[in-house]
Amino acid sequence: MSSETTSVNIDSTPLSPTTQPHRRDSLEKHLQTRPDPQDLKDRNILLDTNAAPALQSTALDLARQRTIDSLKKGLEKRPEREELIERNILPNSTAAAAIQGPAKELERRMRRDSLEKKVQQRPKAEDLKREGILEGDD
Repeated sequence: MSSETTSVNIDSTPLSPTTQPHRRDSLEKHLQTRPDPQDLKDRNILLDTNAAPALQSTALDLARQRTIDSLKKGLEKRPEREELIERNILPNSTAAAAIQGPAKELERRMRRDSLEKKVQQRPKAEDLKREGILEGDD
């Protein structure tokens, strides 16, 4: 082997150039326009909790499980459909929900028309007096 000395040129330029002023100040500009932590909590980006970050996911899972348990209890206590129909909370109808409102309005109008027709066919007071059904003070 020869005892030659070889010079090695090493590139020492940075990978990301920081000589540009707008790149250098970019982080500072972004930090100045950074939203407040409370704003991030209001928008559900940050968790609104005092728990340590390592425990936040566990606390969130626990809260979710409590909500699920509460909903299951509420559904178990929920009365059956037949009971709600008997108590006149639900209509006894097999019609689709979208047409139940108009169907109920149609029933109401038909009942009103029927009552008006019966009132028009009702005998007059004079006829009832003549037949002795109604006593009158003429």
